[in-house]
Amino acid sequence: MEIKLKPIGIIHSSFKEIADTYNEKDSGKNIEGEIEIFKEFEPGLKDIEGFSHLIVLFIFHKSEGYKLHVKSKFDDELRGVFATRSPYRPNPIGMTIVELIERKGNILKVRGVDMIEGTPVIDIKPYLSGDRKKKIKIGWLKGKFGN
Repeated sequence: MEIKLKPIGIIHSSFKEIADTYNEKDSGKNIEGEIEIFKEFEPGLKDIEGFSHLIVLFIFHKSEGYKLHVKSKFDDELRGVFATRSPYRPNPIGMTIVELIERKGNILKVRGVDMIEGTPVIDIKPYLSGDRKKKIKIGWLKGKFGN
């Protein structure tokens, strides 16, 4: 089976390299940027202004190759890639949640950018209150960053 994805836009960010996004204290939570939706997809933004947060699916376009065991930015132990948020994955798909600040035509100004400049966006979905789970376990990350 072949799966083809077509970017619907790109990220504009102050991060220029993958390593720039690896700030353990902030991890992009307060970093503002823009999502430029290509003009052909702009009509799909109708009514998006009513949402405070968005789920953004994107491609790790600068990551090459993958390993099934990786070291996380949070410790030096080898972890399974699917138990991390490493950009070096068998399918280089990323997901993040951003706060929508405003929309100007095909440009979404957002807060919480943790992607690098030029990152291809493949989908956007509204983040809903039901998306937040109450009782979660965070596995090996427990105690790693104030949780």
